[in-house]
Amino acid sequence: MNLNIKAFIRSLGVLMMVMGAAMILPLIVSAIYNEIDIVITFIYTIVPVSIIGFLIYYKVIPSQTHLTVRDGFLIVSVCWILAAIISALPFVLSGAIPNIFDAFFECSSGLTTTGATILTDIESLPKGILFWRAFTHWLGGMGILVFAVALLPSLGIGANILASAEAPGPTMDKITPKISDTAKNLYKIYAVITILEIILLMAAGMNLFDASTHTFGSVGTGGFSNYNNSIAHFNSVPIEMIITIFMILSGVNFNLYFYSIRKSGGIRNLLADEEFKLYIIIIVVITTLISLNLWFTQTYDNLGQSFRFSIFQTASILTTTGFATTNYDVWPTFSKMLIFTLMLIGACSSSTAGGVKVIRFLVVLKLIKRSIQVRLHPNAIISIKVNDKKLSIDTVSEIANFIFLHILVVAISTLLVSLDGFDILTNLSAVLTCIGNIGPGFNLVGPVMNFSIFSNPVKILLSLVMLAGRLELYTFIMLLMPKFWRQDR
Repeated sequence: MNLNIKAFIRSLGVLMMVMGAAMILPLIVSAIYNEIDIVITFIYTIVPVSIIGFLIYYKVIPSQTHLTVRDGFLIVSVCWILAAIISALPFVLSGAIPNIFDAFFECSSGLTTTGATILTDIESLPKGILFWRAFTHWLGGMGILVFAVALLPSLGIGANILASAEAPGPTMDKITPKISDTAKNLYKIYAVITILEIILLMAAGMNLFDASTHTFGSVGTGGFSNYNNSIAHFNSVPIEMIITIFMILSGVNFNLYFYSIRKSGGIRNLLADEEFKLYIIIIVVITTLISLNLWFTQTYDNLGQSFRFSIFQTASILTTTGFATTNYDVWPTFSKMLIFTLMLIGACSSSTAGGVKVIRFLVVLKLIKRSIQVRLHPNAIISIKVNDKKLSIDTVSEIANFIFLHILVVAISTLLVSLDGFDILTNLSAVLTCIGNIGPGFNLVGPVMNFSIFSNPVKILLSLVMLAGRLELYTFIMLLMPKFWRQDR
């Protein structure tokens, strides 16, 4: 295999510099709360990681900056694994999570915005560690290497390839001629949404620390809270509604925000998008059905309460955030099945959310409709269009193949996880919630439980499943194919 080794190594150096710089914020938080031991822990991590990254970046100069798609797959996959390892160091060094397997799981969950946790007493952790844990969501939400491209446009080593391999959706549109400008514009939108939610949560009664950590979790659609009972800790309707709105906003294709702001037509660009419309329809329909089911079964006192918990959990699971305001695992079976269905969907492409994505289900629905029409009218020529654009046969085939691959990975992973001996629903929902980057599942991994029950090998497997799900399967799974490593390919 003809791998651009120097470009690969230099990319790792960039990643190390970015991770080192990112840890400065939790270091400052630790200093503010007078957590001297945690400050020292972050210094022990930041200094060597940053120095090594700096030396690699400035000493390893690729003779050619061109990257093949294969280079991109390898660089992105290894960078995400390395990022999870670096992120885990403060947890291990501080003793917050002394088990390296647990720390790797927690940080893989944070960076992939999954939100699954092995922690049983979150509130006992130092503030600096809690802030870093939540901030990994914000870093991973839009993509670590996309963040690097935005910060270092001079990276010059196939930024298009890296961004495309990391993008959370079927495609990553270039909204500007340069991918570095695209990354900057997307991060500006991301930052504005983040700041706005922090302000609103503080106005609703949160302090700055809680507002920041829960904003990272909702804008990054990750779901880590610094309280054992998640958002239910606050028991506040205004806080729940603010977080619900921002989870939904973060599940929208960020390119649409750019087009709505910068292009003619304004917000009509957003409202005219077929994926966005289906996304909103799913939220409205599922919320309504769950609300009525909870009301009719007298799970809550009135329809208002039923709607309150329904809209929050619908938004949380569909956007793969994973926050919780109630234990939906004790809901009626019908409502639980609807939640289970949401786990299979996910939010929009090019959002911070995980999952299969609404756009893929939209295309599959159109494919089913086309199949019916062709049977009714055998001689008709019917194409599949999204937003009035005809999709090629290759695109439709790729989407169908992705869904089949998703099912296959879930089946194999569930089989392997079952070696730990837990019940089928626990095993299946654990895999679904990891590959979809959702967080809580059902039964022993439900919203009031955690993933500490699994053995170390299964935790590593689930960590890799999270990474594979965040990188849209192909990017990660390609590395497991023998042909990928053949010299003549």
